Amino acid sequence: MVAGDAPADRFTRRLRGALRRDARRLLAAGPSTVPMLSVGPEVPDDARVQEVLDLCMRIGEVLLSSGESVDEVTTTMLRLAAACGLSAVAVDITFTSVTMCCHRGMAAPPVTSMRLVRHRSLDLTRLAAALRIVAGVEAGRLDARGAAQELSAVTEARHPYPRWVATVGWAGLAASVAVLLGGGALTALIAFVVTAVIDRTGRLLNRWGLPPFFRQVVGGLLATLATVGLLVAGAFPAGTGPSLVIAAGITVLLSGLSVVGTVQDAVSGFYVTSAGRAAEIAVLSAGLLTGVVIGLKLGLQVGVTLEVAGAIRVSAGWFTASLISGAVAAAAFALAGYAPLRMLPVAGLTGAAGWGAYGALTQLAGFGPVAATGVAAVGIGVIAGLLHRHLRIPTVMVTLAGITPLLPGLTAYRGFYQLAVQGLAEGLVTVTLAMAIGLALAAGVALGEFMTQPRTRSTAAEPTPDGDRQ
Repeated sequence: MVAGDAPADRFTRRLRGALRRDARRLLAAGPSTVPMLSVGPEVPDDARVQEVLDLCMRIGEVLLSSGESVDEVTTTMLRLAAACGLSAVAVDITFTSVTMCCHRGMAAPPVTSMRLVRHRSLDLTRLAAALRIVAGVEAGRLDARGAAQELSAVTEARHPYPRWVATVGWAGLAASVAVLLGGGALTALIAFVVTAVIDRTGRLLNRWGLPPFFRQVVGGLLATLATVGLLVAGAFPAGTGPSLVIAAGITVLLSGLSVVGTVQDAVSGFYVTSAGRAAEIAVLSAGLLTGVVIGLKLGLQVGVTLEVAGAIRVSAGWFTASLISGAVAAAAFALAGYAPLRMLPVAGLTGAAGWGAYGALTQLAGFGPVAATGVAAVGIGVIAGLLHRHLRIPTVMVTLAGITPLLPGLTAYRGFYQLAVQGLAEGLVTVTLAMAIGLALAAGVALGEFMTQPRTRSTAAEPTPDGDRQ
């Protein structure tokens, strides 16, 4: 105490100290009166998210390059991500890229990754193996790292058969189609040899880096010029159909186009990808048209006119032979697409069923080619959907092979011939008919697969304003 302090001063200092202590207590943070709310489950770290996203996008790339619809690819990727512990993900697929984003709420920033689809090669064994890996992850037999290792082994492995086996498949498809259209044994043999030459030439041009449009031009030109040359050389006796060789070659060159996937994407709301696939089909078809028309024009210059074969003869024997040819054509396509050997009988039976339905509708019920093709394609889609639902067989493995005998190779050739010889008006009408048959095939398959799907509402893929889904 300072000497001379008055009692009033001491009281003032004590009052000031008490007021300061009370003020500090009032301003200090006290204990919470309400329990703090949790911000959610623990989010995965960046490394884990990137590992799962990379696996999902690699699986998506295999499926997309094999011709699967974007709806199926998106659903498979979302299922795989959920099985690996990532539920809040979004997928965006265009014709040439796959983008995937994992949302982690407000606790961490989202992780987005993109992968380009540069190569498109039909390998149905690789497709089946990729889907088995997805099933293994969903069943808990594989984790993300083990699945990635198995997928690397699948994608880096060579094709299950030598390339010459695939060539035999394409050539066998052409020979079967030639018989299917009414040709004899000699016509089928010539179609076999010509298509084998076209396939080996196409592979060589592919190694040289020639764009697909010009490969289609070369394919159509080879099919036409080879037939013209053999006709000049007298290889076709009287009564045979040289034009069937070209029609068979056109069928083979059309079989690689993703018409079914294009329509499925459009029906499912993936308009961007559908437009990209439609543009690819238009460009490749234009290349095929260019090659065939040039070949026909060159044939006219040397005095050879490859008139279109007449109507297919109708008899019980022909119908039986056509069923066998349809089965062989579908199985040959599956072999050319490197399908597992156990799938060849399934593909053959599907092709025979589709062609049998088409033949019965056109020859017995009086249906037109477009309507009959659409109804037969619905049956093929139903078969593919049921096999996928109960036996987990990829639908594309069944549908691509099943519709092959129904491809409008002869109608397309008739349109090309009319464009080259008879005039623009008639040719455009016939080419439009060929396009209508192709659309009927694709729409019928899409409807058939939809009819076999479980009637449950899917929340995995909701439409966005621009038409694609996430």
